[in-house]
Amino acid sequence: MLLSGIRAAIIDLDGTMLDTAPDFHVAVNRMREELDLPPLPIETITDFVGKGTENLIRRVLGVNFDAAGVERHFEQALHSYTRHYLAINGDYVSIYPGVREGLEAMQAKGMRLACVTNKPIAFARPLLARMGLLQYFDVVYGGDSLPRKKPDPYPLLKVCEDFNLQPPQVVAIGDSSNDAQAARAAGCRVLNVPYGYNHGQPIQEVDSDGIVSSLLDAAHLISA
Repeated sequence: MLLSGIRAAIIDLDGTMLDTAPDFHVAVNRMREELDLPPLPIETITDFVGKGTENLIRRVLGVNFDAAGVERHFEQALHSYTRHYLAINGDYVSIYPGVREGLEAMQAKGMRLACVTNKPIAFARPLLARMGLLQYFDVVYGGDSLPRKKPDPYPLLKVCEDFNLQPPQVVAIGDSSNDAQAARAAGCRVLNVPYGYNHGQPIQEVDSDGIVSSLLDAAHLISA
């Protein structure tokens, strides 16, 4: 399988380039400790990742509270989580195999690169910089950078506009149904990696143009 005519890639962050679940685990449980709630295992928290910080906090609170209780504690929990996350952002993170090599291979093909994540931009840019990845991207959009976030197609269409490319000339690469749904709705091609989070669901059930073992594998499949 070759994807032909591709001139840019839109790449997700959490679960695609970086294993950030350990950071989420530490920050969430420090927040929960402040609310006198017991810690959650990393597997539970990982299943809640991918739809933005507000969703994560509501899901985490929902383990212990009904809907009214979630909303009652939400603002305090969000403020606490944000404080703890900023304090440790990147401390427990690892880069997945083939990420740097894949980004370099795509650039070598003349492709432009964008990172589109549902992570707040105040978390995303410093993390990319800390991990030595920010330099690869012409554009970085966080979950709060634009009026709508994935799985809405708007962030992907905005990148296409930024790059002056048509959606079929752009491939989205991510670990979850969020990325695939956004790409399909935008008219972009889409590749998924199998090692990320995907809300606890099998990535094989996601509609995509293929599953690639790494970003380097993705680069090999793309014919610019």
